[in-house]
Amino acid sequence: MTSPAFSPGRLGPLTLRNRVVKAATFEGATPRGEVTDRLVEFHRAVAAGGVGMTTVAYCAVAPGGRVQRHCMVLDADTSKALRRLTDAVHAEGAAVSAQLGHAGLVADAKSNGMRSLAPSRRFSPPAKGFVPAASAQDLVRVRDDFVSAARNAVEAGFDAIEVHLGHGYLLSSFFSPQLNKRRDGYGGSLEARARFPREVLRAVRDAVGDRVAVTAKFNMSDGVPRGLWLDESIEIARMIEADGVLDAFELTGGSSLQNAMYFFRGDVPLIEMLETQPAYVRPGMRLIAPRLFPSYPFEEGFFLPFARQFRAALDMPLIYLGGVNRLETAEQALAEGFDLVAMARALLREPDLLNTFAKGERNEGLCVHCNKCMPTIYSGTRCVLVDAAPIS
Repeated sequence: MTSPAFSPGRLGPLTLRNRVVKAATFEGATPRGEVTDRLVEFHRAVAAGGVGMTTVAYCAVAPGGRVQRHCMVLDADTSKALRRLTDAVHAEGAAVSAQLGHAGLVADAKSNGMRSLAPSRRFSPPAKGFVPAASAQDLVRVRDDFVSAARNAVEAGFDAIEVHLGHGYLLSSFFSPQLNKRRDGYGGSLEARARFPREVLRAVRDAVGDRVAVTAKFNMSDGVPRGLWLDESIEIARMIEADGVLDAFELTGGSSLQNAMYFFRGDVPLIEMLETQPAYVRPGMRLIAPRLFPSYPFEEGFFLPFARQFRAALDMPLIYLGGVNRLETAEQALAEGFDLVAMARALLREPDLLNTFAKGERNEGLCVHCNKCMPTIYSGTRCVLVDAAPIS
C-alpha cells in the first residue's frame, strides 16, 4: 500500500508530486549574495531526492533586511541568476519556493554596513547595537520591497513564495507584545500588532495574483517570556485566514534573536559555533549562550501539540514542520489533517531520503540531531557526517 505521503499534494494553483516539502534552511552558499553552483546543486539534489517542493532561503527583500552580507537580495539581477536554479529543480520534477523576508532585529548591521529596522527601538546582539524603530515611511518602503521581491521571484521561475512571519524577523516582531511597543496604529492591541504583516501579505498577493502559491512561515510561539504564544498567534492566524491572501501556513516557533534552539531541538554545538565567530565576539557570546541556546531534548514531531491547536481552529491548508525524521511521523501529521509536511535537517543529512522511503529501504532518517550543521552556515550548510567541500 502506497504511503499517503507520496500522493499528490495541492498548494494553491500547484499540484505537487507528493506531500513532502523541503523547509527553508539557510544554505550558506551565496558569498556576497551571489547565486553559485553550490546553491543550485543544493536544491537540485533535494529535488532529485524525491521531495514535492524545495524552498530557497533566505531571500532578503532589501540590503538592510539581510541577516548578514552573504545573504541574497532578491532584486532583478539576482532573479535572472536564479533562473538556472529553478530550471534545475523543475528538471528533476519538483516545484520550488522562494522564502522572502526582512531580518529586522536579527540583521547583523555591522556585516551589512547599514542599519536595520524594528517595531520599536531595541538593543539587538546580532546588530551589535540598538536598532531604530521603523517610521511610517520605512514601513511603506518595506512593504514595497516585499512586492518587488515577489515579482522578481515570479520572473525567476519560482512556483511559490513563502513570506517569513517567524523567528523574530521583522514581520514576526510586529506580532510580539515584548518587541512591539508602538503607540500608533501598528502597536498595542492584537489587531494593531498584526496590521503591518497583514498589509504586506495583501500587497504580495495583489502583486502576484494566482500565478504562484503564496504561503507564510508563521510563529505559533516565540518561546520566550512575554512573547507571542498560542492564545494570540491563533487569533492572528484567524485574521489572516479571513483576509484570504494565503494558500497555506507553514507552522513554526522560536526566535533567532532570543531562543534559536526552540525550533532546532537536540544538542547545542556551542564549541563549534564559538569557533565560527571573531575572537572579540566569543567572550560575550559565551555569556549569553545559555539564554540564547537553551537545551531542548529532541522529540519526534515536537511541534505537533501546538500545531494541533491551529488545525482545530482553522479551515485553511496547513504545513506541519518540526521533528519529522520518520515516515510514520509524516503519515501521522497527514492523517490528522495537515495538508503537507516539511522536513529540514533530515534532508541535509540525506537529500535522497524521500526516495529511500519510497523504495521501502528504510522508514527513518539518519539525522542524529547533533545540530553540528548549524555552524556550517558560514562555510556551506551541510551535515558534518557527509563529505562535502566548504564553499570558497
